[in-house]
Amino acid sequence: MLKQPGPTLHKTTRTEITPLFGQAKLVMDETPKAITPFGGLASFISFLGQIGFAGEVQRRLPFAEPASNNAIPLAHALTAFLMSVVVGARRFAHCQWLRADHVLHAMLGLERFPGDDTIRNFFLRFSQSHIESFWRPLWRWLLLLLRCPAKGFSLDLDSTVFCREGQQEGARKGFNPRRKGRNSHHPLLAVLAEAVFVLHGWLRSGNTGPARGVVAFLQEALALLPEGTWIRTVRADSGFFDQALLEFLEARDLPYVIVARLTTNLKRRCAGIKDWTVIDEHHDAGEFTLKLFGWSKERRFVVVRERVRDSKAAVGRRLIDVPGYTFRIWVTNRTDSALELWRDYNQRACIEQRIEELKHDLAADGFCLQPFFATESAFLAVLFTFNLLSLYQQQTTPESPYRQPGTLRTAVFLCGAVLGVMGRDAVVKLSTAWGGLAKHKPLVEATLNWLNVPSPKLVPPLDRLAMGGGMI
Repeated sequence: MLKQPGPTLHKTTRTEITPLFGQAKLVMDETPKAITPFGGLASFISFLGQIGFAGEVQRRLPFAEPASNNAIPLAHALTAFLMSVVVGARRFAHCQWLRADHVLHAMLGLERFPGDDTIRNFFLRFSQSHIESFWRPLWRWLLLLLRCPAKGFSLDLDSTVFCREGQQEGARKGFNPRRKGRNSHHPLLAVLAEAVFVLHGWLRSGNTGPARGVVAFLQEALALLPEGTWIRTVRADSGFFDQALLEFLEARDLPYVIVARLTTNLKRRCAGIKDWTVIDEHHDAGEFTLKLFGWSKERRFVVVRERVRDSKAAVGRRLIDVPGYTFRIWVTNRTDSALELWRDYNQRACIEQRIEELKHDLAADGFCLQPFFATESAFLAVLFTFNLLSLYQQQTTPESPYRQPGTLRTAVFLCGAVLGVMGRDAVVKLSTAWGGLAKHKPLVEATLNWLNVPSPKLVPPLDRLAMGGGMI
């Protein structure tokens, strides 16, 4: 008796699906054409080409290229990581997404796209000396592309927490509001508020305090600034209320406004203020000078009190001796009025948004390796990507408001495209349903005009110290 053949899917058998709404059948088929959902990256890749990204990275790499003829160049591995972060990768394994995107490979000029293991191995090469010799010069190069505002930059300091699962180097138990008692890293960041640009970043052990090493951190940050760039003010929260930091800033004539930690002496002085200046019906301002224990001199303190009301949550701390109000206190060496200082410091809230964008849009906390400096190098690569996206926006849409990386990804970079051929030229055909050339051609042309934009004349105010050129 002949054995009956098992059921097989004949090559001419159609695969159909039924739409969720409706009865018409949809036939599934395949195409050999290269297709990408990220055709909108064309303008960003054009921008990278205009600023000389590839050449600068290759010139600064502290490692010799692998000797194998089959090895992927190191600059390609870093570029692949940056592109993976831009399109939404949150782990090293997610870098595999783009290995089949031959349209993106063509736009980048990559014959082969590295896998996640190749990218991990790239970062595993880094030691502390490699970070200093590679990332710091790259930051100085990128800072040269910034335009300093007429009044100078506001430099905001803050720290955050990266939760860790495992026993990675530097992962320790410390302040961790979301997962108490778990290991973490505690990065420190300095952001130029007006430029939406991360000036400097450190990855630190999870058991460090906010102000740990902040003086050395600021020395490095200020040394990165190019000549002719100056700092208008330094702003920080109460985690940086530290005598060593204040003396460092005062020695360099840097204006600052820093939230004061409410010690017993400060609470007593706040409760004793008699002369309050009315700001509005809910806020009053006052000030005093005080030399705290261990300080070398008196300093100016500015106080804003807010009336507690049911319609709005009041910001600040309450004092038992003065019921019905919350208090916020800043220490400063500036001569501005209390109202101006209060309004200026409130702009510092932007650094909280930048940190959230780094963590939620670019997954700065998601790329972790066992060696500490490998993790720090990946962290710096994400910060570098953030800065590139910020500069890209300043060049392509200078009149438009700043857009977060996640918004930029969905509003600009997400665009269906097909790779084709026209004569001897490769052609990327953008989908008109996603805006097509009408949307993306002006962005590409804006990047091509990068070198034609004149730099503004930088003449620092007489009462401010120019910090660029290593004048620290």
